Amino acid sequence: MKRYINILMVALATMMTSCLTEDPRDQLYEEDIYNNANNIYINAVAVLYNYIGGSADSEGLQGTCRGIYDYNTLTTDEAMIPIRGGDWYDGGLWTNMYQHKWSPNDLPLYNTWKYLYKVVVLSNKSLHIIDKYSHNLSEEQRVAYEAEVRALRALFYYYIMDMYGRVPIVTSYEQPQDEVVQSERSEVFRFIVNELQEVAELLPNERSNKMGNYYGRITTPVANFLLAKLALNAEIYCDDNWTDGVPRNGKEIFFTVDGEKLNAWQTCIKYCNKLAEVGYRLEDDYSYNFSVHNENSNENIFTIPLDKNLYAAQFWYLFRSRHYNHGGALGGSSENGTSANISTVLANGYGTDDVDARFEKNFYAGIVEVDGKPVMMDNGQQLEYFPLELKLNLTGSSYVKTAGARMAKYEVDRTSHSDGRQPDNDIVLFRYADALLMKSEAKVRNGEDGSLELNEVRGRVGMPYREATLENILKERLLELVWEGWRRQDMVRFGVYHKSYDQRIQLADEKNGYTTVFPIPQKSIDLNPKLKQNVGYK
Repeated sequence: MKRYINILMVALATMMTSCLTEDPRDQLYEEDIYNNANNIYINAVAVLYNYIGGSADSEGLQGTCRGIYDYNTLTTDEAMIPIRGGDWYDGGLWTNMYQHKWSPNDLPLYNTWKYLYKVVVLSNKSLHIIDKYSHNLSEEQRVAYEAEVRALRALFYYYIMDMYGRVPIVTSYEQPQDEVVQSERSEVFRFIVNELQEVAELLPNERSNKMGNYYGRITTPVANFLLAKLALNAEIYCDDNWTDGVPRNGKEIFFTVDGEKLNAWQTCIKYCNKLAEVGYRLEDDYSYNFSVHNENSNENIFTIPLDKNLYAAQFWYLFRSRHYNHGGALGGSSENGTSANISTVLANGYGTDDVDARFEKNFYAGIVEVDGKPVMMDNGQQLEYFPLELKLNLTGSSYVKTAGARMAKYEVDRTSHSDGRQPDNDIVLFRYADALLMKSEAKVRNGEDGSLELNEVRGRVGMPYREATLENILKERLLELVWEGWRRQDMVRFGVYHKSYDQRIQLADEKNGYTTVFPIPQKSIDLNPKLKQNVGYK
């Protein structure tokens, strides 16, 4: 069991309890909440980490549904949620998501926008508080607290910019609504990069994924990973007209790193090297990174800490994917939904003599057994998943409940709560294998050989040597990083997201790539008419 005191929840519980009465004498004054350095940290900095994970739809960077993860996974060639007779129609939500038929009026896109900006606003409030009560802090404390909040705010702006493109930059808690204006994507990108570069060396140079004082926090390695990711996608993020067919050139996009002028690819390599220099490495066992007690991984860089006895945050994806009786055999429940696309299982060599070694670690396919015993369906037949029988609409199919390979990446916590939605496995957001693949890709795009890094990842699971070409790297990212929420971004960067793939047919007006960015929610435009809709959406 994790020996970690959740000071964040204690702080919230204290604040909430104090507001249960209308008698002002029983309420805490602001001056009492922020009366010393420790209280300022707990109530203005640490409290923000409660929003990294979530327990409600569209909230949390991962773990929940109808939010960031789903729009980055279920819109791609990686996975889908098919209609299974009377299950999973949901007004066409999942079908439209897979087919890129979303609209400015889609509630999940609006709720995701609200969640992301809520944390930005709370971060701005925290910076305001730190400044207001700086007389209770040493200069060192003030600088450190501000750096951590700015880094966290930059993280959330990264997700906002990646999904919605042209968005407002709001840095003041007291900025009036009528002064909030929309910025070009390249401007938001540069803002995020500058913020992270300015604060990276002010953050603790510690491991965030391991138990202790820095567990779950944004530290220097977390910022460096994010800077590498930003540089790798610089061609996309610096393009303010992503529908004109004129791409940017990463060799002509420059950054200054440690006083050195570097192009986008060199910058990505530089930040990936920084991770290696502080000791991140691949775990010998690929699966250990996703085990129930994965907080000692030497590969994971940034995670969402989960503990069913301490945190409210949840992890729904295993629960949502497995057949009902499969979940029941494991002591919980399941929703029989998410399945890997046929192209994904074929990329893994399924059905051939050359199956990728990670396939059985990442997917349930074929006959299902739990504790050496077959899992039986309600009709008396043994449960078997059929990966190649998946269709977007399975209604009427004899495989309506069993089509599709299912998610199996994370070790099952047999003691989890909420029918399996509250395990102890920390959710992996950033890990070093991704950094190696980023470095390999950046080298190839810069005219260098990235085979060393590519095959370090492949060699860890016993897979043979493969030349580092862009095609091979995109495929390797699917094999290594499946179910980790990166596929949309990868497909956009490689120019294939808006094209036909697997069972998805390119929309009639999609050739210009307008769906590589989601629409600005109409409700947000209604609240602030200064916001203009992204190209292609009405």
